Amino acid sequence: MAAPESRLLFSALRAAALSFRTPAPCSRALSDLRGNPVGATGRSYRELRELSVREPERFWGYFAKERLLWNKPFEQISDCDMKQGKIRWFLGGQLNVSANCLDVHVARDPERVALLWERDEPGTEVKVTYRELLETTCRLANTLKRHGVQKGDRVAIYIPVSPIAVAAMMACARIGAVHTVVFAGFSAEALAGRIQDAQCKAVITYNQGVRGGRTINLKTTVDEAVKNCPTVRNVFVAHRTECKVPMGPQDIYLEEEMAKESTICAPEPMESEDMLFMLYTSGSTGKPKGIVHTQAGYLLYAALTHQYVFNYCQGDVFGCVADIGWVTGHSYVVYGPLCNGATTVLFESTPVYPDPGRYWETVQRLGINQFYGAPTAIRLLLKYDESWVKKYDRSSLKILGSVGEPINHEAWEWFYHVVGDGKCPLVDTWWQTETGGVCIAPLPAEDGAEILPAMAMRPFFGIQPTLMDEKGKAITGNDVSGALCISQPWPGMARTIYGDHQRFVDAYFKPYPGHYFTGDGAYRSEEGYYQITGRMDDVINISGHRLGTAEIEDALDEHPEVPETAVVGMSHDVKGEVPFAFVVLKEPGSFAEAQVIEELKILVATKIAKYAVPDHFLVVKRLPKTRSGKIMRRILRKVAMGQSSDLGDISTLDDPSVVTEIIQTYNQYKSLSVKKN
Repeated sequence: MAAPESRLLFSALRAAALSFRTPAPCSRALSDLRGNPVGATGRSYRELRELSVREPERFWGYFAKERLLWNKPFEQISDCDMKQGKIRWFLGGQLNVSANCLDVHVARDPERVALLWERDEPGTEVKVTYRELLETTCRLANTLKRHGVQKGDRVAIYIPVSPIAVAAMMACARIGAVHTVVFAGFSAEALAGRIQDAQCKAVITYNQGVRGGRTINLKTTVDEAVKNCPTVRNVFVAHRTECKVPMGPQDIYLEEEMAKESTICAPEPMESEDMLFMLYTSGSTGKPKGIVHTQAGYLLYAALTHQYVFNYCQGDVFGCVADIGWVTGHSYVVYGPLCNGATTVLFESTPVYPDPGRYWETVQRLGINQFYGAPTAIRLLLKYDESWVKKYDRSSLKILGSVGEPINHEAWEWFYHVVGDGKCPLVDTWWQTETGGVCIAPLPAEDGAEILPAMAMRPFFGIQPTLMDEKGKAITGNDVSGALCISQPWPGMARTIYGDHQRFVDAYFKPYPGHYFTGDGAYRSEEGYYQITGRMDDVINISGHRLGTAEIEDALDEHPEVPETAVVGMSHDVKGEVPFAFVVLKEPGSFAEAQVIEELKILVATKIAKYAVPDHFLVVKRLPKTRSGKIMRRILRKVAMGQSSDLGDISTLDDPSVVTEIIQTYNQYKSLSVKKN
């Protein structure tokens, strides 16, 4: 039985939740926005954006009051100093993130579907209502508390995309523990490093994971990792399969313990700037960075971007196919959609299991309205016949989205015309783990506004991009390129790197004082739209010409026999740097590779300039990718420079054996080059 004070708290919570504002049914999300912010009725998108930049405290303060359920109202909207890396929002306020994501919707519509778990085998999806998710969350939260997990403790979650993983995140948020989700595919060494850095008190995992028709022994990996993690007191083991795993003295069967607990757990009031979660990104030195996000600002930004960037309306089925081990999964599988009361898809499988039509069969069966995926998956799928797309009904789709890296033109056109039948706006979103949510995207925009292929285009509300030159001065005007910075703080920003705030300042605020440095380069078009040109360390200076590697890749990818490329810079005695292209062919060996390479040279010379043509082409079977689908160009750069003996941390790769393949191919290439000379 719940304690009397818990019953009183829930009565108050339910009364407050019933007056809580969530996205209304609508045909266009922007129409909902125009009708409510700070006396902005009837304002255009341009006017709203200007308001958000000119009066950010008024803008964000309004939405924080309107869209979040507070235990205690905030007293100060912001206290930020970009020079010092000090970012604080909604000071003095208290709230609970899980209550905002679950309780407010259970109070209104408990049987609304919260999660659609698209399991590995097609046609075996599981529906979880908001009531069921809240009850599971409370049972899990009570289990954690009974085993000594308290407010402020860190908990590692090493589980694939699943309802129990979402409940684990929500349970931590409910009791004030800080979760760090580690992608369930990292090695034991990589997992241990993150647990050690965060000083986690507990780990939550599965006995096994299931993906692409294969099982992954997760518990075995955790066992190996925690041998070197003295702070871990308990490992909670849930079951995805029937396989029995060895259990040690600190191991606990999660489902058995949860069954003993109450379905009521009072949400812990949290200060706005208390830590919500940590998420590790790979640093350039190989040492992962624990990026810290806090409560209110992150949740508000995730919810608003989810609604307005993707034109989410109440009743939509939102399909982000990212893993929750990455920030895209945090913001657009879990926190943003649940805060908005959405039905969100949890995709456990792969884009080609059991066949290349898996995404589109899922769209048809689940009735997905917004589909948000990565360019790397799109490039993989466009290698296959269009029939794998066309055989399925995709008429439910309203919005297509791209995330992870700049999408090349060929992939954009295929995604837009083949998948979307030329009817769905395609939003190419730019953002980072550190930004908390989408910062630049084609939507929101005026009704009927243009969307240009392969361009992020428009800054979101409150985001003020600035392009900087090599001397650290802002570049004015249009038709210009530079280092992409953001000159004004926003609520979704990361607050620090766990345990090393100076590293946070040095990485993001020191390069351009008073600005957040994204590490990316960008081009601002004559119309004032933004196009991401790639990481600044992926910009090549060829005889004084600065050129983004993404631009060269875009040209190479237009060849009909080339689904994917990666270009890196390598030093040159005369030119300073030259491009080195790693090329994947659709059907290697079925035609003359030399002929394709000559055609690629002509493409680059035609699309960009002769100076942009790579000096070296290496045809490889695969490219090294992280488990989130990003190409690890750092490794390719080392290979191109002949430094393959010092590759650094490769634990984030989906399949490390690809590195061996590439090195062998490179050695053969160099050997032939020596013989020719």
